[in-house]
Amino acid sequence: MSFIDELLEKACRNMIVTILSCLDIAFKGTIYKIGPMPELRAMRITSGVRQQGSDVIQWGLPSASDYNYPGKTWSQYRDEPGRVLEAMGWCVEKQVSWTAENPFEDVRSVRKQLSGEIEDFYHMEPVLVRKMELYGHCLESLQYPKDFWGNPIWQNSDYVVVAVIKIHFQPYTIRRDDRSTRLIKELSRSLGTELLTLYLRESLYNSQKEFTRQRLQSCEILAHELRNALIKFGFVFSAINAQIAILREDWEMQLQLAFPQLRWKPAILFRLMELLDGPISQLAGSPEILQTAKALSMELHELARLPLLPSQSEQWVKNKILPKWEILLTTYDLWEGHREEIRELLKDLLPALNLGTNDELAEKLVQVPPDLREKWMKLAYTHFTPDKSHLLSEVLELLDHPQLNIAHREQLRKALKSLKVLVDVIPEVEERANRIILSLRYGSLSDDESMAAGFSREACPELFAGENGKEFSFTD
Repeated sequence: MSFIDELLEKACRNMIVTILSCLDIAFKGTIYKIGPMPELRAMRITSGVRQQGSDVIQWGLPSASDYNYPGKTWSQYRDEPGRVLEAMGWCVEKQVSWTAENPFEDVRSVRKQLSGEIEDFYHMEPVLVRKMELYGHCLESLQYPKDFWGNPIWQNSDYVVVAVIKIHFQPYTIRRDDRSTRLIKELSRSLGTELLTLYLRESLYNSQKEFTRQRLQSCEILAHELRNALIKFGFVFSAINAQIAILREDWEMQLQLAFPQLRWKPAILFRLMELLDGPISQLAGSPEILQTAKALSMELHELARLPLLPSQSEQWVKNKILPKWEILLTTYDLWEGHREEIRELLKDLLPALNLGTNDELAEKLVQVPPDLREKWMKLAYTHFTPDKSHLLSEVLELLDHPQLNIAHREQLRKALKSLKVLVDVIPEVEERANRIILSLRYGSLSDDESMAAGFSREACPELFAGENGKEFSFTD
């Protein structure tokens, strides 16, 4: 096994450890490598199963699978008439996830289709990398894989699938697009970054052997691509903000329960949806207006579902909601009888978006202790960026507060703790990457040393250490 293969398996194991540590309801993870084009061979890299009643993960590929070495080519697992449908084929071709939230009704369960047996509750997530970052400016020469009917896939997409993550869950604990599946989607970007980095290292290693005379040019390309890969570490802040949104949602729920007489965002949006959806059926003869009304309905539902920051919600309302309502109210008279009510609701909507940050309301929330109240509101409305990463420690202290009564508190604490490890190690990774780039450009290190410098338990102990320097475990 080459050192690139060792790094690939190590990266996959780290990703499985991260996902299982964030999701207590998950018990097994498998990662498949996909590629290259147009063969798109799918092969299991590693599997990890958490042993029942312990923190130990058992690694390896113990069960028989068609995806063990040498794996299956695209023509063997793609959708074809008369062939058993596979979730792998769906994820690779469509570049979207597949969730078996009810294995009894899973149309892509191979085991069920062949032998009538029920598989696990699982979620499969494709790992995407931009074509431009993987292939540079050689996109026109790419040979795309084709579906059964001869149509090239991915031709109109900006991405390629380089891996697929499969996570098994306890029965009836997942739903499509729930918190667990969204977290896996966020973390899949990290794996894409690592796979891209490994790809770049392997490309550099080969180019050093074959194109020694082009060393300087090759290093310039590598520097550009590697910096792009490091920028992708910003995924961690998206994941952090997704967790903080849960904390913000719980804070606003506390205020709504304490002050039900106020006009809150959910009630206003629900009434706007009612007023909008009623006359939609009468717009069949006006396709353009019907399209505007349907788009507005979708955006109202989306705004009601997402726990956005007030500034984000305001932009959503100003750019998406208000213009469409103005079109409907000024060009059609179907809403004539409710025109004033709609305008009043829209007028109240913007102030309602900021009720969660109202200091006077917060002071009247007597059921929450003052110290907890102040920290909760401050942190719930913080948008985390690299310069605010130090506030993560305050968030973890908040989650440890004995009087903080919110759902999924322990899961939230574990997820943020794992993400904080990544945030803390990013500066070291950046420094290491810059050192590698300089060493390659000026030859201060040997080729083998340059290529070998990277993620390892010895080089980056922060990724593997728990509290007080102890080895990481699922009970941390």
